[in-house]
Amino acid sequence: MGFPLLSLIIFTPAAGAAVLMFLRSDDAARWTALAVTILDLALCIVMLANFDTTSHTMQFTETRLWVPALGITYALGIDGISALFVFLTALLSGVCVLASWVAIDRKVKEFMVTLLVMQALMLGVFCALDLFLFYVFWEAMLIPMYLIIGVWGGEGRVYAAFKFFLYTLAGSLLFLIGVIVLYLHGGKTFDILALTAQDLPFRIQSWLFFAFLIAFAVKVPMVPVHTWLPDAHVQAPTAGSIILAGVLLKMGAYGFLRFSLPMLPQASMYYGPLMLGLSALAIVYGGLLALAQDDLKKLVAYSSISHMGFVTLGIFALNLRGLEGGILQMFNHGVTTGALFLFVGLIYERTHTRSIADYGGLMKVAPVYTAFLALFTLSSMALPGTNSFVGELLVLSGGFAVNLAAGAAAILGALLGAAYLLGMYGKVALGPPSVGIRFKIRDVNAREMAAILPLAVFVLWIGLYPKPFLSIIDVSVKHLLAHVHSEGGGQ
Repeated sequence: MGFPLLSLIIFTPAAGAAVLMFLRSDDAARWTALAVTILDLALCIVMLANFDTTSHTMQFTETRLWVPALGITYALGIDGISALFVFLTALLSGVCVLASWVAIDRKVKEFMVTLLVMQALMLGVFCALDLFLFYVFWEAMLIPMYLIIGVWGGEGRVYAAFKFFLYTLAGSLLFLIGVIVLYLHGGKTFDILALTAQDLPFRIQSWLFFAFLIAFAVKVPMVPVHTWLPDAHVQAPTAGSIILAGVLLKMGAYGFLRFSLPMLPQASMYYGPLMLGLSALAIVYGGLLALAQDDLKKLVAYSSISHMGFVTLGIFALNLRGLEGGILQMFNHGVTTGALFLFVGLIYERTHTRSIADYGGLMKVAPVYTAFLALFTLSSMALPGTNSFVGELLVLSGGFAVNLAAGAAAILGALLGAAYLLGMYGKVALGPPSVGIRFKIRDVNAREMAAILPLAVFVLWIGLYPKPFLSIIDVSVKHLLAHVHSEGGGQ
């Protein structure tokens, strides 16, 4: 075992949180949290710079015995599927600190501690190679997220936090039952790579597939277990919404990629059409709900349901273009929707209203704000030249190749997306100034620009030159597909 880079990436935020506990000044807490997230991001850049894109095997692996009697190990490692999400988590954590600089004005130290603990747990989920360790990180994430919504959220924060907790806890319990069944039928091991090599009977695979489906569908979220999402987003502070949209929603899709497809290949192929149908439903239903919203944050929240439908459509297309598009779209959604929630938070800090009807003519009073809002709105619409165009094009290509109806639903969802996003931008940025004059809105400042610029860079970088990102995931996706089709063809 070489240098424990992944442990360093995971535990740097945790160590930062411990240091924060001894600080007394709010400003010191803010600056320390920012320094920790920047250091962690730098470590992730080192990780990506040394990542071997020609290999599908796990890299930067670490293994330590944890509970020998049960075969539980502290095992870490990343492949092309998880590497991008480790980086995304570190990137968005820094953005969250900057977004909370002024917005969080009470219990600042406690908020930053919670944020850093949350970051450590999310990184652990993407790096864990032991199923028990994965479950510990997965389950522990509930606590800081509950606190972020329940303590620092809006007026209805307690209801929203409780609903979020109940939904995700119910899914987690089913996941736990699935983990135990997998342990008993998979050779009594929690080693994720060893479990991937098991050939489970189709009856067991089917049972596990639906247990995992409910657990992961709540996290994505998929229709009809999506109702916790709008409440959580509306009540959460800006940083909470960015984490929810940028990282937590990816956990469900990551579960499909790490467990359902490689461990349950026969069931994944057999129930693939069902998953395509649920994905198409989420794309269209989420788009229709977004179209009906007059609250900025709810609009972005419902659009996430539709966009994550593209992700699951690409995953269960079970072909190279669909799967690569789905994974790239997970990263893109984290960047673009995280940015849109940041912009909603910035304007809410100035006006204290999220009603679209209260806005108008922002372009005349905040030109820089509206220019970047236009970029992220176009990205969310998947306009050519932006990151989402590449991801959605691959998903559509893969989706049409396996199911014309699902592909057509995705096209309809893209049209709905253009309608509600253009409508939103037109009402907020164009037309005669309204609230902009009443509230004397100022444009973005240097701190806010520091949070916006990295996200804008990735929108254009992936949109204009996606090759470096696709090369990270390509070999691992090909290996996963070969495994699924060779092991799943027997049913």
